[in-house]
Amino acid sequence: MAHEHKLAIFRGRLKFKSNTQKIWGVLIFLTLVTAVEVILGITKPYILTHKYFIGMKLLNWIFIILTLVKAYYIAWDFMHLRDEKSSLRRAIVWTPIFLVCYLIFILLFEADYIYTVYKDGFVKWNF
Repeated sequence: MAHEHKLAIFRGRLKFKSNTQKIWGVLIFLTLVTAVEVILGITKPYILTHKYFIGMKLLNWIFIILTLVKAYYIAWDFMHLRDEKSSLRRAIVWTPIFLVCYLIFILLFEADYIYTVYKDGFVKWNF
């Protein structure tokens, strides 16, 4: 099984893609995405650290999105989701993405409330 080949379309013709080529492709893609994250983390561009979107810096949003992209690609390739039916792929991939987005939403609202309490003191709710 380690020497199986994947059938791929190359310039209009069917061509077999070896597992070695797939592994190198995965390595290059994940390396590039990680390099972008590291470079942004080291340089911390002014425009990304001083602009906010939905209560969080743009740089943090970029990190979250790139991390989700890497997680999706790892599941797509190493869990062999590309060969499964689309309904199974959606069930496996979209559920964690929804849960991560929900977690981010909850954390942002709770963090904003705690920040307001520390900044302004007691916050009275007017119902």
